[in-house]
Amino acid sequence: MLSTFWSGWVIVLFLACIAFITVVLFATRKAQRRSTTKETTGHVYDGIEEYDNPLPHWWFLLFVATLVFTAGYLVLYPGLGSFKGVLGWTSVNELEADQKAHAFKYAPEFERFAAMPFDELIEDPKAMRMGQRIFLNNCALCHGSDAGGAFGFPNLTDDKWLYGGTPEAIHTTISDGRKGQMPAWGAVIGDEGVKQVSAYVRTKAGLEVTIESSDLKVGQQIFDTTCAVCHGADGAGNQALGAPNLFDNNWLYGSSQAQVEYSIRNGRNGVMPAWKDVLGPEKVHLVSGYIYSLSNKK
Repeated sequence: MLSTFWSGWVIVLFLACIAFITVVLFATRKAQRRSTTKETTGHVYDGIEEYDNPLPHWWFLLFVATLVFTAGYLVLYPGLGSFKGVLGWTSVNELEADQKAHAFKYAPEFERFAAMPFDELIEDPKAMRMGQRIFLNNCALCHGSDAGGAFGFPNLTDDKWLYGGTPEAIHTTISDGRKGQMPAWGAVIGDEGVKQVSAYVRTKAGLEVTIESSDLKVGQQIFDTTCAVCHGADGAGNQALGAPNLFDNNWLYGSSQAQVEYSIRNGRNGVMPAWKDVLGPEKVHLVSGYIYSLSNKK
């Protein structure tokens, strides 16, 4: 909200500008000749001379019309400081009215789909189209329009899930959000230990490494005593914690030696925001079904 001073300042400045434009418009019109002539202004460019003729009358009236429109607009709508206009229009009120109209029109559809179990929901083409639009408008910014993910953002079309790929687990992830916390181990196991356990993990994922076998053995020992607590002795991960499978060559933050070392040395803290207050339960249900369908295509 503008203070009284600044509101008055805006009003005075704006009206002064309008008054100045009006005076200039009529003053120049009055000074112009009334009839056409063959005289030129003396301005010549590329052989083209400029005649010293008055502004066409219709063009002058067009300028006047813009001034009249401006005056009418400023009376009806906000534009002069804190003056709200006689109609009381605001962009917030218009948005809320549009949202109410939208809700009135589509609420029955959302309620019908929200009552559907997921196995029926994913078989309904209209529900999937609506779920796709919700995804594109809200989720695609991070996960891509094809849901294929990106660096640090998981692919939602495969069967690799940090917190579970059941429709219920996906629903919980979207509704309540997730906070992935990979602690930094650099200060605990040292730089050499980071290199050794990174190489070990990469070999178990089927990637080639250039490191001595003795170092790989040390890397395994480090893994068994530190990493296995969350990722499991078999490296298969733990969906209850959001700990990924490290031996499947599916990497959220890259699979190179440098990238894996960075993850272990510095940790990772990924955040999936909660969408329940943004989308509401009906839309969360729809987009959960849509995402579930991407990795369970028949």
